[in-house]
Amino acid sequence: MLYQMHELTRLAMMPWRGAAQMARLIAAAPWNPISYTPLAQQILAGTEVFERATRRYGKPEWGLPTTVIDGKTVSITEDAVIKRTYCHLLHFKRQISREDPKVLVVAPLSGHFATLLRGTVEAMLPDHDVYVTDWQDCRAIPVNADRFNLNDYIDYVIDFLHFLGPNTHVIAVCQPSVPVVAAVSVMSGWGDLCAPASMTLMGGPIDTRRNPTAVNKLAEEHDFEWFENNVITTVPPPYPGAGRRVYPGFIQLTNFISMNFDRHLQSFNELFDHLVQGDEEEAEKRTSFYEEYLAVMDLPEEFYLQTIKTVFKEHALPKGEMIHRWHPVKPETITRTAILCVEGELDDISGVGQTKAALDLASNLPDSMKKYHLQKDVGHYGIFNGGRWRRQIAPVVKDFIREHDHRLGKRKPKLKAVV
Repeated sequence: MLYQMHELTRLAMMPWRGAAQMARLIAAAPWNPISYTPLAQQILAGTEVFERATRRYGKPEWGLPTTVIDGKTVSITEDAVIKRTYCHLLHFKRQISREDPKVLVVAPLSGHFATLLRGTVEAMLPDHDVYVTDWQDCRAIPVNADRFNLNDYIDYVIDFLHFLGPNTHVIAVCQPSVPVVAAVSVMSGWGDLCAPASMTLMGGPIDTRRNPTAVNKLAEEHDFEWFENNVITTVPPPYPGAGRRVYPGFIQLTNFISMNFDRHLQSFNELFDHLVQGDEEEAEKRTSFYEEYLAVMDLPEEFYLQTIKTVFKEHALPKGEMIHRWHPVKPETITRTAILCVEGELDDISGVGQTKAALDLASNLPDSMKKYHLQKDVGHYGIFNGGRWRRQIAPVVKDFIREHDHRLGKRKPKLKAVV
């Protein structure tokens, strides 16, 4: 009934949203004397904040029509080169003849759409041939479609790396760090030629026993059945996925907001002030962020529960007990894939040290192929988006990729971070 209650609440808000829209029209009407007073600005700002806070957001557009390469504007086209039930492999094709490193950006399947990594992709486009895992909303997948769990996720990563071929570089942002390490470990154990040249892990829960956060403690405090009984629900009609059991995106969003409720409340207050003052640039920054942040998708039940059990409760990967299908996942078999781990000093989702654990697990990888970067004064989101990502983290990632690219090696100059 949880999903049904959510939908009823959303429907119950519609009259209030209509009233807010009517108030906006009246307050802005040129025939209304109030429209020329400061009171009108407050009414307009208040109703806009209310409308945005209660809106149902669909999947955002990537909005990356161009990039700049060597000072020239280059057109970008989005091409879904592989379409699977739960994920499309999206290629940001640059309209230029240029051989740059191939990069597979593995987006998290954790409630937000892959477009949350817009800033990540945008920073990589000038210097790389970028592909992204574009996960599909389970709410739109019919119940009679194949099931999807953590093993399937790993299979998708392996299949995509096979499609892209040798000398591909993979970037895993947050949640996919574990399945990406598992995929690379399995491929390395096979001696697979398509094992990536480098693997960048950013804010991922490799070993959540290290410096556990509130998210990790929640998983530890409740037994497996609690998650199954309290956060899994059924998609109601009229969605295409009606009858499917999912972990709803609105629950994940509620959890994220509750962790930093005061900060979000302050942000909406500041948005109100910017709208009243007519500061369109600052208001646009906040509205753009929340248009992305409030757009959520549902996750498959089996994927969510297997991830909770394997990653957050059993700690199977760092304990050396993880199995993919019938293959033991052994990070010590990684000997040809360079590893970069990136963490944020203020990350309250994946604590400092959790991602770095991957460097210890890859015990047979030479130290010359390992690198660790701790970014000061950034939280989880700032690792892959925002000013510090563009100025300080992205140059480190780009330099690492070029250093370990089998074609380029050390022939390219290093890209220095801007402080």
